[in-house]
Amino acid sequence: KDAVRRIGSVAPYFLNVSWKKEIFIMKIAVIGAGGVGGYFGARLAAAGEDVSFVQRGDHFRSMQKNGLRVESTHGDISLNTVKVTENPAEIGPADIVLIAVKSGQTEEAAELCKPLLGPETGVITLQNGVENESQLVERLGREHVLGGVVYILSLIRSPGVIRHSGQLARLLFGELDGSDSKRGRSFLTSCLNASVDAQFTNDIEAELWAKFVFLCPHNGMTALTRSPIGLVRNDPDCRELLEAAAREVMAVAKAHGIGIASDGVASFMNRFDNLPAEMTSSMYHDVVNGKPLELDWLNGAVVRLGRGHGVATPVNEFIYVALKLLRAGRDH
Repeated sequence: KDAVRRIGSVAPYFLNVSWKKEIFIMKIAVIGAGGVGGYFGARLAAAGEDVSFVQRGDHFRSMQKNGLRVESTHGDISLNTVKVTENPAEIGPADIVLIAVKSGQTEEAAELCKPLLGPETGVITLQNGVENESQLVERLGREHVLGGVVYILSLIRSPGVIRHSGQLARLLFGELDGSDSKRGRSFLTSCLNASVDAQFTNDIEAELWAKFVFLCPHNGMTALTRSPIGLVRNDPDCRELLEAAAREVMAVAKAHGIGIASDGVASFMNRFDNLPAEMTSSMYHDVVNGKPLELDWLNGAVVRLGRGHGVATPVNEFIYVALKLLRAGRDH
């Protein structure tokens, strides 16, 4: 790659892709219509794209009967009817597939993808962590897989209703080899036409790790303390753990070959300091609601990858051990 992969204070180079409104409707399949998939899928559908959702359970039944509603500071969306199914074979090959399930469901999602694949289909994972892309490559082939990063706090409020909190609703995606592509440019156009804050980057791996450095301390500490980020960052002891956890993830990233800016830790702590004080995290909500955690793919992954690179990660290991009895959820 020509661009230097770097996380911290220096943003990676983004492809300079011009766009305009075009008379071209993309066929988009969304696996998982929860907070992330439901939000972005609804925005794209409201803008006229051909969007189908793969979902199950009460949320599926409500969407099938009543459509999908998104409550958002960026504007509410009410779709009285949506294309939703439990069987992706009913959809057929798509231009783009968005995977928006928990990281522990990646293998199942890959199987659901197979009826959706055509020769040029792009599969974009909108999941947390840095290992989902490799799992999809193994099961679907490298030619289909793109990496994706989302910054959003959005949850299912009730079956058929998504609630998006705060201002963040950002989507970054890119080909794994950093190349430009027609499917990437087309999907970018669709996103921008739908007023989605999206960027098509030529270094998605750096973006994945940049989010990972932010996500693991943020999710881990808010879940561990059952507290919003404002309380965590303002308590001296908790702040020390937050910063130490970020340093460990950066050390693992560096060992993995991802460049770290010299002021990386300071930059990330400044980012934590500028978050809304009341902001929590997806893992916080999963803990307090007794749902399965993505612990193994966040702090657990830091520990696992650290061991592989010979990097000590004691704070992330502490977070992992302290939460692991809750990782299966209340019903397990």
